[in-house]
Amino acid sequence: MEDGVVLTARGITMTFPGVKALENVDFTLRRGEIHALMGENGAGKSTLIKCLTGINDFEAGEIHIEGISGPVKNHSTKDAQSVGISTVYQEVNLCPNLSVAENLFIGREPMTALHTIDRKAYVKRSQKIMDELGIAVDVTQNLENYSLAIQQMVAIARAVDMDCKVLILDEPTSSLDDEEVEKLFVLMRRLKGQGVGIIFVTHFLEQVYAVCDRITVLRDGHFVGEYPIAELPRVKLVAAMMGKNLDDLEEIGKEGQHKDPSANPMMISAKRLSHTGTIRPFDLDIHKGEVVGVAGLLGSGRSEMARAIYGADKANTGTLEVNGKGVKINQPIDAMNLGMGMLPDDRKAEGIIGDLSVRENMILALQARKGMFKPLSRAKQEELADQYIELLQIKTASKETPVKQLSGGNQQKVILGRWLITQPEFLILDEPTRGIDVGTKAEIQKLILKLADEGKSILFISSEISEMLRTCSRMAIMRDGEKVGELDHDLTQESVMRTIAGGEQKS
Repeated sequence: MEDGVVLTARGITMTFPGVKALENVDFTLRRGEIHALMGENGAGKSTLIKCLTGINDFEAGEIHIEGISGPVKNHSTKDAQSVGISTVYQEVNLCPNLSVAENLFIGREPMTALHTIDRKAYVKRSQKIMDELGIAVDVTQNLENYSLAIQQMVAIARAVDMDCKVLILDEPTSSLDDEEVEKLFVLMRRLKGQGVGIIFVTHFLEQVYAVCDRITVLRDGHFVGEYPIAELPRVKLVAAMMGKNLDDLEEIGKEGQHKDPSANPMMISAKRLSHTGTIRPFDLDIHKGEVVGVAGLLGSGRSEMARAIYGADKANTGTLEVNGKGVKINQPIDAMNLGMGMLPDDRKAEGIIGDLSVRENMILALQARKGMFKPLSRAKQEELADQYIELLQIKTASKETPVKQLSGGNQQKVILGRWLITQPEFLILDEPTRGIDVGTKAEIQKLILKLADEGKSILFISSEISEMLRTCSRMAIMRDGEKVGELDHDLTQESVMRTIAGGEQKS
């Protein structure tokens, strides 16, 4: 291994049934370095971490650790810890009902000569560890008495005390406020100064540039590149993650050619709407017959904006008007009764009910709005199912086929049909084309434009900027849980990506 390198992974390849999650991926971590591992959803970040920590048994490639001759193959997290690799996840996996000291030494408690646990020794040692790391806590207090940020610091302190050479922090800041994040960064810099190599996984661009030395980018299971932080401006990082070449952007059809719906009546007007911990106060207006896009990297707050409007996450601040009238939406049924529908981004977890038939899945929203005491007749259910199976060209053997037997694209059409049956005035489409074939994507995009022509208002969220450019007249841009811009006249792929990145100029 090179001098100063604490970990190398070379040619890591990992296949799940039918999916190559990693293919020939390289990664290098140096001693005393904070190294960001970046990539969009499905890029392979979590899979690589699991290969490093012994959770995944990869089929090709080698991992080398400083001070150990030959390649290392971990088969469990215990194996990984034994060679100096520790991981702290977003969800702290310690015992909140035990003291800080007990958590630090659980499973490796110092013993007395009589083979009993030496509590005095581990309390003293725990306090020394926390003092050395600058973490102000009373180690005799239960962990649950401290904030999530402190709990994560305790998890980090435990890892460091177990002689870790490599510390992996997997989305550690997702649930922290700005002050807590800065405290965590102080600890990370202190550990960096002590020679610990830190792999930092996050979707917050600002945090990467605040604390990291290098960035490795993965995309679709492939290694894109490793870059010193000073040589990768934000806009180039976004381009690397999304697979776009800013110097040779493909011209997108219909850019700037959308009809202007601004003269139409207002459908949705959100002012300073927010939800604590997920999205900061934002304003958003949507006219009747308008398709407004929401763009940003994974975790930027795209879905959270939609959930705050729809009541899936009850807004903590702000006001919302629907059709010019002030409304309170406390839960999704309130939104449904106001003529709204929402297609969620995770169709398996929040969309389809796999064991129910196509018919049963399609009538769910209308039945929920009517109430349990006004059941739709079987004849009416079948009539609606037949109508929208034909309208959306859903490929199914029968309307009674369990929806889990359909392809992903046809499942998505079933959920879309569910909402169209309710005749919504406002439709939120969160990643409606993710994971489906090109032909079905085109059908859904055409349907979006058709619905807008009929006067329906649509909030369209997608990771694919190109398809939003084909359908949207305006785009709200999200970054780190905040709406940072809105584009209409200058609506191009480059302008969107620059706004996501923070407006830096090309270098």
